[in-house]
Amino acid sequence: MLAAVTVVAAACSSVSTVRVQPESLYVGPKLRPIAVVHAQVSSAYFLFIPIPGGVDLDRVVNRMLIASAKALGADKVVNIRVDVTPDSGVWTLRRLLGYRSAEASGVAVVVEP
Repeated sequence: MLAAVTVVAAACSSVSTVRVQPESLYVGPKLRPIAVVHAQVSSAYFLFIPIPGGVDLDRVVNRMLIASAKALGADKVVNIRVDVTPDSGVWTLRRLLGYRSAEASGVAVVVEP
């Protein structure tokens, strides 16, 4: 039981969305904003072993952020901002005992004719 709680607490992914009024945000001509979407994934490391792993921008942007926006009815996502913990150089030491995270956010929009 304790091991299961530790794994759940050590690694997680989430997608948060909030609907917005079209007149409250300007994203460009012929684009109507419908929501702001934020996706995040974290993974713990113990002796260079990721628990559970899968922290990369491809997963966060394509499989979480854009997929969630499409599920809300958006045609595309604009103003995407990304952040990921580096995994090379001195950051490699963080894999000994630490964590790695990636996150992306953007505005889901509908293209108007």
